Amino acid sequence: MSEKNKIRLIPLGGVDEIGKNVTVLEYGEDILVVDCGSIFPKEDMLGIDLVIPDVSYLIANKDRIRAYVFTHGHEDHIGATPYVLDRAPAPVYGSKLTVALVENKLREHGIRNIQFNRVEARQIVHIGPFTVQFIRVNHSISGAYALAITTAAGTVLFTGDFKIDFTPFDNVPTDLNMFAAYGERGVLALLADSTNVERAGYTMSERKVAETFNHHIGSARGRVIIAMFSSNISRIQQVTEIAAAFGRKICFVGRSMISTSSVAMELGELNVPRDNIIPIDDINRYRDDQVLVITTGSQGEPMSGLTRMAFAEHRKLQIKPTDKIIISATPIPGNEVYVSRVINQLYRCGAEVIYSAMADVHVSGHACQEELKIIHSLVKPKYFIPVHGEYRMLWRHAELAESMGMSRKNIVIPEMGQVLEIGEDSISIAGVVPNGTVLVDGLGIGDVGNVVLRDRKHLSQDGLIIVAIAYDRTNGVLVSGPEVISRGFVYVRENEDLIDGIRDTVRNMITSYDKIEGSDWPSIKNRIKDELRRYIYDKIKRSPMILPVIVDLG
Repeated sequence: MSEKNKIRLIPLGGVDEIGKNVTVLEYGEDILVVDCGSIFPKEDMLGIDLVIPDVSYLIANKDRIRAYVFTHGHEDHIGATPYVLDRAPAPVYGSKLTVALVENKLREHGIRNIQFNRVEARQIVHIGPFTVQFIRVNHSISGAYALAITTAAGTVLFTGDFKIDFTPFDNVPTDLNMFAAYGERGVLALLADSTNVERAGYTMSERKVAETFNHHIGSARGRVIIAMFSSNISRIQQVTEIAAAFGRKICFVGRSMISTSSVAMELGELNVPRDNIIPIDDINRYRDDQVLVITTGSQGEPMSGLTRMAFAEHRKLQIKPTDKIIISATPIPGNEVYVSRVINQLYRCGAEVIYSAMADVHVSGHACQEELKIIHSLVKPKYFIPVHGEYRMLWRHAELAESMGMSRKNIVIPEMGQVLEIGEDSISIAGVVPNGTVLVDGLGIGDVGNVVLRDRKHLSQDGLIIVAIAYDRTNGVLVSGPEVISRGFVYVRENEDLIDGIRDTVRNMITSYDKIEGSDWPSIKNRIKDELRRYIYDKIKRSPMILPVIVDLG
């Protein structure tokens, strides 16, 4: 079979993990990239701001990229765009909200000359050899699409993140008719969201959350502070309408919340009367029962609005015992510790806290088993590739597809970086491309690796000792020191015996040399590290990082 009759799919993220979704679709010499997301750093990634996929394959093949097409505007699908499109630029396609959010990100990073294309539901665009149709789906953000990508080799259908909500807040449900139409035409491969495959039944409707909000906002006697994802525009719309009904002014808090809500209002995706929005500086001009705050921090992010309020680190807003706090989200896997920490602190402040374990303040944006079965039965793909989930989720989704009558040989659980070659009569693994993660720390992209993270972890656990000496090599005399500086190791004034022992160990070692040449300093520094490591461990069973500083006076 010729290459022209095959499609190559390469997941560079979003498999065996929830986040940093990016999939490369190749046909002939042309590349189409689906999504370009980031992920929260793990707890042991100290100081890291963001984790993005390794896209060295895209950078190496940037001249072949025809476009980036986006399913929706969540960070796990667009978060890496400033770091990727800067090095591998190409036109962008997506809904008007998705494109606006991507455009905003690129503008913040000073990236220009990208062509932006806003598309409507059911619109068809032609990009090189690819024909892409955008299919409306329900999710926890406006403007979410599934993608039907057709080439001469067949159609690949990406569900994107979705659920089937029969009573969505905007009254526009998932376009099941289009899924069925493609199923009738024939779908070569289906790539489907696996996040909620472990949950039986259907995902609860967004309207259920509105009922809960109505109850808790109506019964509040003080301020109401609601933490949620800034991208959940439909839920923000619900909250603002309920707040207005109870005579409350809206205050948006948090950089991303302010930015995203502003973009959504400009596009008409979020409708809030301007006179019902107040800046944070004006909060104290209103009674507490006239104020509702919508903030970031539903995942316990250290620098988010809610976290800073809880720990009294916010410059303009502090938690009061009369406040009612609603956390309208469930923790993303890995964030449970952060969220629990914030909830505990809110209780310490005396506030009333409502969260997902107590009330229906959040519904997932992802399909449960029965909804996934509906999509499988409508699409009837020849091949199935579960995506967007940890490995156990992908495995369970493969089992679900098999229970729907698919042959196991037509189901592939992908690994990151694998090249899946799909033709009319076969699906196979045709190699592996560079893949993995890239860590973003401030303006540094990829300059923090395992060695630096190991050092940071070491410092966080046992601290640092700096031992400084000045040595006159000409006369063979120790001029000053050793001076011992402790950071995160011990409090010097309360451990004078230990510090004196460290000084004596270094002094005795230096004075044991008859003559020191300039070329000896590297080996002497290593010996200082070894001697002090043994001495300190024998004394207090700790292993701090040791940094010798030697001033050679020649």
